[in-house]
Amino acid sequence: MHLEFRHLRTVKAIHDAGGLARAADVLNITQSALSHQIKGLEEQAGVELFIRKSKPMKLSPAGMKLLRLAEKILPEVAALEEELKGVRSGRSGRLHIAIECHACFEWLFPVLEEFRKSWPDVDVDIRPGLAFGAIPALQKEELDLVVSSDPEDLDGVTFSPLFDYEPVFVASRQHPLARKPYVEAEDFIGQTLITYPVEEARLDVFSQLLHPAGVRPAAVRRVELTAVILLLVASNRGVAVLPDWVVREVRYNSDYVTLPLTKVGVTRRLYAAMRTADMSKPYMEDIVELARTEPLKLQAAPDPEK
Repeated sequence: MHLEFRHLRTVKAIHDAGGLARAADVLNITQSALSHQIKGLEEQAGVELFIRKSKPMKLSPAGMKLLRLAEKILPEVAALEEELKGVRSGRSGRLHIAIECHACFEWLFPVLEEFRKSWPDVDVDIRPGLAFGAIPALQKEELDLVVSSDPEDLDGVTFSPLFDYEPVFVASRQHPLARKPYVEAEDFIGQTLITYPVEEARLDVFSQLLHPAGVRPAAVRRVELTAVILLLVASNRGVAVLPDWVVREVRYNSDYVTLPLTKVGVTRRLYAAMRTADMSKPYMEDIVELARTEPLKLQAAPDPEK
């Protein structure tokens, strides 16, 4: 039996309308064409699908089975058609994100909150398990966007600049280094460095300062949450290096001091890595623009005491 969607729509239309004439109007075909379609369907099925002598016209037991199938499948088909229509128009799609920068959660969540207001039909998800195999996952279409500070030259992948940031040294106001105008690699000798639980090569303090100088702190304490890192720093349990947007809340707090790394400071840049073919999608353009502007808002946050 060769069953098509139009057959299911026909069965449901006749059941709902109670007759061929009204069903033909609903389906926008002639009554003659509808009768021919029913006859052909019944010949395929080998059984009568409608009880024609009844008024209104009713389905036979076999026809009721087709009706139940129609009521199950047709809404799913309609939903898929609407979803594909949204994809074609750029209103819907998928945005699965991985973040190679652990601290980026601090500004990404406000970005996504703003994004969902404009793009409610885009499926947004953060895939933490893919964070450190993110670019290959992007190439395999398991991800749609990767936040990274390490651009690569790859076919089919574009690293779009987001913004520059400064990793800064954070210590308790009572810490001996708090009186310095800036810190250098040698200042970390003998210190307990509190970091996020990621490999050293992906931490700015190591990649940009300590590793090039051949310096190691006395101990490295790995902590998942930024709030806990700051709590430990305030308690003088160690020092930390965090992006400037993370320390916005402690800039005016008398428990902390923030200092540049080296006399001239260190500047880093974050990128949004995307498949080049996806860059023109309207919602992809919007998420990149939001990601560029949100950290600037955080960095410009006013003094809460004023």
